[in-house]
Amino acid sequence: MGILYSEPICQAAYQNNLDEVVQLLQEDGDNLNIKDSYGGDTPLICACRRGHLRIARFLIQKAADVNMRNNKERTCLHYAVRKRFTFLDYLLIIILMPVLLIGYLIMITKSKQNETLIRLLLQAGTDVDAADYHGNTALHYACRMKNHGIVAVLLEAKANPSLKNKDGETPEDIARRLKFSKVLQLLRKAT
Repeated sequence: MGILYSEPICQAAYQNNLDEVVQLLQEDGDNLNIKDSYGGDTPLICACRRGHLRIARFLIQKAADVNMRNNKERTCLHYAVRKRFTFLDYLLIIILMPVLLIGYLIMITKSKQNETLIRLLLQAGTDVDAADYHGNTALHYACRMKNHGIVAVLLEAKANPSLKNKDGETPEDIARRLKFSKVLQLLRKAT
């Protein structure tokens, strides 16, 4: 099931229930940027945690605030960048890999969908250099996850590769420490 939210619209966004999100916004427009009482997540953050592109697009079209932060000082962009494959995704990829490379296609499709979500958030004006309570920006997380595509998207959006987190590390320091040479090359080209 995952996370349980105190706000019904947050739960609906997390569970990818667009019909319920629409209904709850029609009933009360203040639900658009409401913060869950537990972690402070907004409906947009909830959708981005799970990579729900349709819900995120709908909420942005309704003028959801893309720069609102939860109790960990994270924005929707932090969660979109940190989005990983679920256990079920990995299981499908492994099972279907030998069958005409369907597993590989699933993996590529899900990765591109996440990249599309990140581009949508950036176009909507999210702060590409917003830092969370650890001082990490989206670029720090993308480097830690060795995600070349997202690192390139963030650099294209003018993410600052020289910002240090609270441990004193820049995204380049993270890539160097983890020996991610391709990510390191992307970062060096940007500076």
